[in-house]
Amino acid sequence: MKSVVEGSGWIGLFVGVAVAPLVFAVIGVQGPGRGFVTEFSVALGFVGLALMGLQFALVARFRGVAAPFGTDALAQFHRQIGLVGFVFVVVHVALSAQWEMVARLPSWDTPWRVRFGVAALLALVALVTTSIWRRRLRLSYEVWHVLHGLLAVTCVGTALVHVLLVDHYIDSRWKQALWLLMTAAFVALLGWVRVAKPLMLWRRPWTIDKVTPERGRCTTLTMRPSGHRGMSFEPGQFAWFVIDRAPFAFTQHPFSFSSSAEADGEIEVTVKALGDFTAGVADLTPGTKVYVEGPYGAFTPDQHEGPGFCFIAGGVGVTPIVSILRTLADRGDRRPLVAFVADREWEGVTFREEFECLKDRLDLDIVYVLEHPPPEWSGETGRIDVATLQRHLPPGHRRWQFFICGPNPMMDAMEHALEALGVPGEHIHTERFGWV
Repeated sequence: MKSVVEGSGWIGLFVGVAVAPLVFAVIGVQGPGRGFVTEFSVALGFVGLALMGLQFALVARFRGVAAPFGTDALAQFHRQIGLVGFVFVVVHVALSAQWEMVARLPSWDTPWRVRFGVAALLALVALVTTSIWRRRLRLSYEVWHVLHGLLAVTCVGTALVHVLLVDHYIDSRWKQALWLLMTAAFVALLGWVRVAKPLMLWRRPWTIDKVTPERGRCTTLTMRPSGHRGMSFEPGQFAWFVIDRAPFAFTQHPFSFSSSAEADGEIEVTVKALGDFTAGVADLTPGTKVYVEGPYGAFTPDQHEGPGFCFIAGGVGVTPIVSILRTLADRGDRRPLVAFVADREWEGVTFREEFECLKDRLDLDIVYVLEHPPPEWSGETGRIDVATLQRHLPPGHRRWQFFICGPNPMMDAMEHALEALGVPGEHIHTERFGWV
């Protein structure tokens, strides 16, 4: 109930901030109306700009904001509402742009309001294009992340200047002061994310203690705090990491904890070699400095209690699951557990030996599902489906809590499969790695 109330409050605040610039703009407007089409386009422009500015708050990693929804859901909302804002702005430009002035660009007699408006639109188009087609454009996550941030700042900054220069709706001192205050809030938010938070991380460094190779092209990094007591987290959560660089680095990487939440001092993350950065994790050496921002996430049984738990993992999605199982084992938890672990090949199942050891410490049933099993394999094959789940879930499983982590197509399929088995939606929890 608490999370529902908090979530409703944040949604109400979001809507209020999104429409506030439009409300303040139309208050006390002098002179005759400018026609429905023009007024409608202006309304879309104001709301679109507010939505663009709010994107910075959505990705600023305020724990209180993310807690009721989950970080991956907030990131998905960030993408969707960004597209809504993009459509609003494009329609605004199409209906109200002074095209005869735009056509004269780059002539120096073009009004500055037009120049800044065109700059904002071009930055926004580039921002959306590189976000939707990042993989098709072959942009690495690191390059895209820097480009994304620069384009976002350019877009919102030039759009704010454009609004101030178009003085029909911002024609009084108090309205101009309001927009300057909004601009100051935007700058303060950037300062918090890019200066204040890195400074706090600077005072709490970590050091890599061990680098351990794992099955499935994965590597486990064991880290210990340097000069501080470390951090506590809930099993299944994740954090953002800056490895072998200063905490002011533009790009950080999110990884789930794979260690037990009951471990004293040290933390572990297990990283699969999938991209430019992750491919080099295996080459890191003990003594490398790391900065950790977290923990984040609601993918944890600590926030979703139940009489039993089912875990469905695909590929590197086993990392938060093994953290949960290790923690439950350290706590002496004896509730029934079923874990479905899907992978292509038997030799690629990360933490295979660890799972077998955990079976001795927990009331745990492990179900491996292989796409390409070895010749002597007698277990489940292919992909997890409704029939697979039915064969291994015990009676009364509808009261359990279900945790799914893996590739997006697998998680979508599992959500539908569990719903087909009568599992309530509020008992199904996902952690989507594909949002970065």
